[in-house]
Amino acid sequence: MISIVGALNAQNSNTDNRAIQFSGVVLSQDELGNPEPLAYTNISVAGSSRGTVSDINGFFSLVALESDTIVFSRIGFETIEITVPENLEENRYTWYQIMTQDNVLLPEAVIYPWPSREHFKYDLLAIDISDQLREQADQNIAKEVLDELRYSIPADGTETFQIEQAKQIYNYQYSGQYKPQNIFNPLAWKKFIDAWRRGDFKKKDK
Repeated sequence: MISIVGALNAQNSNTDNRAIQFSGVVLSQDELGNPEPLAYTNISVAGSSRGTVSDINGFFSLVALESDTIVFSRIGFETIEITVPENLEENRYTWYQIMTQDNVLLPEAVIYPWPSREHFKYDLLAIDISDQLREQADQNIAKEVLDELRYSIPADGTETFQIEQAKQIYNYQYSGQYKPQNIFNPLAWKKFIDAWRRGDFKKKDK
């Protein structure tokens, strides 16, 4: 009976806390020690499923309760916990969190495709290095073949992410102002002429 009453009291005290808008910016330090935004940092409320991720500018915003414990975590950085103050004057709270890189180094793990050195030596001596295989390898890495693969193979997940990230950075860079017109940019014209001479605009045979 005592444990049930204690649990009810704890639940009531937690629900009495006011909900607030917890917002802020996550920062790190560059090589010169200057602050810079830290994107894709996990911000979560301890003991719950509520949380968010900082955007490319390090900004984040989520709903929290007074006295909640907020956890900041990111791979390569030390995990930090803070507590939202109680009895705030307003229903919003701003926080700037500086993340410190984690200097703990994991032991090196070397993965071999063979179970032992003896198996590797056996397979190495059994490799067929005839002239026919060598000619086939030279054909596979020929410049024409590599150029054709560059246009025919679609971008993987990493390349797609880098392209989209570059677009977002470009849009943020010129947010609220006119973007430069490359028609008046001599460097853009030079890149266009070089690409035309290389034949980048020629139709590729499928």
